[in-house]
Amino acid sequence: MRYLTAGESHGKQLTTIIEGVPSHLPLLREQINESLIRRQGGYGRGKRMQIEKDLVEITSGVRHGYTLGSPITLVVHNDDFKHWTDIMGEDPLPEETKDIRRTVTKPRPGHADLNGGMKYGHRDMRNVLERSSARETAARVGAGAVAKVLLSELGIEVSGYVREIAGIVSDVDENLSLRERREISEASPVRTFDEDAAEKMMKAIDVAKKEGDSIGGVCEVYVEGMPPGIGSYVQYDRKLDAKIAGSVMSINAFKGVEFGIGFEAARRNGSQVHDEILWSEERGYYRRTNRLGGFEGGMTTGMPIVVKGVMKPIPTLYKPLQSVDIDTKEPFNASIERSDSCAVPAASVVMEHIVAFELAKAITDEFPADYFPRLKRAVDDYRQEVREF
Repeated sequence: MRYLTAGESHGKQLTTIIEGVPSHLPLLREQINESLIRRQGGYGRGKRMQIEKDLVEITSGVRHGYTLGSPITLVVHNDDFKHWTDIMGEDPLPEETKDIRRTVTKPRPGHADLNGGMKYGHRDMRNVLERSSARETAARVGAGAVAKVLLSELGIEVSGYVREIAGIVSDVDENLSLRERREISEASPVRTFDEDAAEKMMKAIDVAKKEGDSIGGVCEVYVEGMPPGIGSYVQYDRKLDAKIAGSVMSINAFKGVEFGIGFEAARRNGSQVHDEILWSEERGYYRRTNRLGGFEGGMTTGMPIVVKGVMKPIPTLYKPLQSVDIDTKEPFNASIERSDSCAVPAASVVMEHIVAFELAKAITDEFPADYFPRLKRAVDDYRQEVREF
């Protein structure tokens, strides 16, 4: 499985093309829309979410509610494009109307503006910021939504939520099932567990918004039902945790990834880090603890996968930082685009779908995956085999 996305932030539409999804997988538009709507929610979101109502159109690869095995194309139209037709249109502008370009020559700190302009030779950095915008994550969530349907049909469930915002940590009962984690976090405006922490998080978001600032946090994704041995120790580029880490780091504004206790492992002795192996007739092999987050040697252990991602504060500030105009070389305070004071709750949804796609890809790489019923039989047989090992 793989996917590509196309589209600009204020362009006509976002497009996702997904290849490698097995045929005969039941798939409904509503399942993708549910994910897109969740991405737009969460406390701290800006006005853009009131303008765009992301709904998907499936234009290929699905017929009568089932996938065909051919590429799936998802389209999300940008409702706001009507206000950007001249600015973002594909046709050349007459010389006398070039003033409507809204040319950007002032790069914003923390964005791709300056580096992208240097790399691709754009003196108008709107050509960079339109594509580098986090708006593109809507297209990636669409791909992840398809992956989540596939995983769910195989008994693998994925859920994302918030563990920390602005240094305020929300505790979670590690004994909670995925279903319980999902129910509690989805009922929270900041997608977290601890009501006291949630109140403090919302107050911190309000303060940041009032001060024209932004705040970041930590998202966590929890996965149940992944069979052991998916991934490989044989080559570096087949290690599944490494693939997940790379994908999470590709999300806009993400700057760190950890599995299980993650960086805390550096501060503990080995006896307090590694997970002892147990066996029972009911469960087969399992671990006494899950400090390594469901991975050993680049492969799944069969325990729940627990992965965290660190999101920096959004760099578009109403209290702008200093930069330099590329035309005049004069200093200035960075321009302001519509922005969120905190996008961590929404980012947890994005991360959930990014992880889901990597897991679905790993499953389809591991087993025969042209025809979904055959894939399901293969996964079920494998589960039985490792249980009897």
